[in-house]
Amino acid sequence: MLILAEPPIVAKVRRKLRRYGWPATLHECATRAINSIVSFKILRTLHLAQPNPVFLECPAGYTAGFASREALYRFVNEPGSELSLQFVEHALARGHQCFAICHGRSLAAYGWYAFRPTPIGLPGMLLHFHPRWVYRYKGFTLPRYRGRRLHAIGTTLSLQHYLARGFHGFVIYVESTNFASLKSCFRAGYRAFGSIWVLQGSAGAKTFSSAGCGRLGLRLDSY
Repeated sequence: MLILAEPPIVAKVRRKLRRYGWPATLHECATRAINSIVSFKILRTLHLAQPNPVFLECPAGYTAGFASREALYRFVNEPGSELSLQFVEHALARGHQCFAICHGRSLAAYGWYAFRPTPIGLPGMLLHFHPRWVYRYKGFTLPRYRGRRLHAIGTTLSLQHYLARGFHGFVIYVESTNFASLKSCFRAGYRAFGSIWVLQGSAGAKTFSSAGCGRLGLRLDSY
């Protein structure tokens, strides 16, 4: 009896269904269908204002703190860090800070923090936000250190630092189809407060923000 192999796309849909359920899977399929015609993204906007005491301590053997310029240059050479020298230099020139978790001298996880309107991963777009909030971006855990809740720990420890300095908390965005990142953020304590829709075409980009984004001054503009 001949058994036909399941097409890769079908296998992928089955995995999504098992992991995230029907609503999320249908949303991704609909987004992919739209993107076959025009570039379209939905950015979920989240905020975090209350540290979760569960994530206030690093595991044994790990240390956490804001990375110096010298440490960041060393991290660029860490395999799998997804940090380039150009990115680090541009971020530091804008006054951004990096909070890192290390295992010994090896980089394990990090997140970046901005305080003024900041370019994001969409070409030509600048993210604006209320100055009493900190924009957290490029949160990343190196593959060999995943599963240790380092993202939540780094987020919580750095949040505690900024709250003590008078900020209200963090704002972030996550693409609506990045279910793994959304799950990690909700686990760390983030709460959704709105969405930004981005439509990009040959004539430029159109953006639309929900009312919730307006309350925190969150919007995307071209530059």
